Amino acid sequence: MMHVATSARHELADRYARLGELIAPHVRCDGYTASNIEGVTLMASHASRARTPLVYAPGLIFVAQGKKTGYLDDRVIHYGAGHYLVQAMPLPFECETGADADHPLLGAVMRIEPAVLAELAAAMPNPQPDERGADSLPMAAVSLDSAMLDVLERLLACLDDPQSAAILGASRRREVLFEALRGPQGRLLRQLVQDQGAYARVARAIDRLHADFTMPLAVDRLAAEAHMSASTFHAHFKRVTRLSPLQYQKRIRLLHARHLLASRVENVAGAAMAVGYQSASQFSREYKRYFGVAPALDAEIVEIAAI
Repeated sequence: MMHVATSARHELADRYARLGELIAPHVRCDGYTASNIEGVTLMASHASRARTPLVYAPGLIFVAQGKKTGYLDDRVIHYGAGHYLVQAMPLPFECETGADADHPLLGAVMRIEPAVLAELAAAMPNPQPDERGADSLPMAAVSLDSAMLDVLERLLACLDDPQSAAILGASRRREVLFEALRGPQGRLLRQLVQDQGAYARVARAIDRLHADFTMPLAVDRLAAEAHMSASTFHAHFKRVTRLSPLQYQKRIRLLHARHLLASRVENVAGAAMAVGYQSASQFSREYKRYFGVAPALDAEIVEIAAI
């Protein structure tokens, strides 16, 4: 039995290595590289990166090599080689990367398309009820099982063939999302599109916050749109995101501002105004509190899209 288990582990390790071999030739630099498959981005890092604030768009983040650790309030989420992160909604969190020149981080990010997610979820039978509290985990790491490895390998094989990417890419992304829906976090993904329950309502409120993050926060309006009282909405929002609506908006503003500063689009005062701050001094104080450095000194390129 021990020999069988060891053999199985070696087989999985070989398959993870194969994913890395499919990704590596198409990575042009550290950070994120657009691929020839629509909705799929490649990621790499040849050095470890310290814990830093960032936000991921909704998607599936696959790690073939290296390791990453996410910190969401009191939760610590490890997703190294052989895992994928189910990012059900955009959440500000902190992330650190483990990698070096000999063993770089290699991975791929697949965007979650709500229309495809809704279509697949509607065609699949409802899963058995999960443990209580499952709907409060909008970020969770899942091990790559054999079925997911199969479809992921088929998807990444398109990287070597532009014609396959153009013709088969959409169907292979669909296969990957199908396996994610059958996986441990499938119930979580379904809640995004079933348009019922507190989780889906908070997800819609987050979409609104991202669309209007420069505007004054109107919690009463968000609560009304979610068909909740302000106090109930606040409680559900914090349970899902680990932040109050005001804290969430502030972090999204600061992350956008850091991107503007890093890309040299704005100076400090311009970045503050661009993300909705009326006071540059308040912006500088909150920026330093969040990132640990004053915005005027944070001029070096920072990778907001986050690896």
